[in-house]
Amino acid sequence: MENPRLHQVALFSGLDEAALNLIAQRVVNRTFPANTIVIHEGDEALSLYLIVSGAVKVFLSDDNGKQIVVNSQREGEYFGELALLDDAPRSASVMTTEQSTFMVLNKHDFDRILQEHPAIALPIMRQLASRVRLLSENVKSLALLDVYGRLARTLLMLAEPGEDGRLAVREKLTQQELANRIGASREMVARILKDLTTGGYISIDKRRITINDRLPAAY
Repeated sequence: MENPRLHQVALFSGLDEAALNLIAQRVVNRTFPANTIVIHEGDEALSLYLIVSGAVKVFLSDDNGKQIVVNSQREGEYFGELALLDDAPRSASVMTTEQSTFMVLNKHDFDRILQEHPAIALPIMRQLASRVRLLSENVKSLALLDVYGRLARTLLMLAEPGEDGRLAVREKLTQQELANRIGASREMVARILKDLTTGGYISIDKRRITINDRLPAAY
């Protein structure tokens, strides 16, 4: 019988029941409290993490502690996948933003599974290729869009349909957290959010951002 949690993880969505069972036999569950560093940038990469519950942020930081958030992820998603492909150190840090439980797959266990069942590799490679394409789009956004364009794109990417039909950002993000995601100052983000609120395009209640109308193409 296939593992339902593994089936819900995009990385393994193309695998059949037998392949999922092989992986299920190798994973271990780990739970971390909120605001805990799960992996550090520069650490040795030994495991893939599958998010069972909770949420994390993926970020880069400099020697002065300044952060830029690369991504945020919730249940059904995964991180640390580059550990499955090479022996290079971790390329980013990951911190829980709420209490989170993960299924952890050791690199050596995964290598053994691939050696015994090489057909598993193809659907996994397709998922990894999709992740690379998404990262390329994020880099393009940082390079070519202005601050407003990056903020609008981020809000739309994070937003999900609510019960009233409007899009709402599920995460309760501070202005600084939004600024870290798009490589901008908190003051600039605050000014844009204020103007969008005044124009009726968004509403903010207890850090929950709701998109009321189509965001302007430019600021």
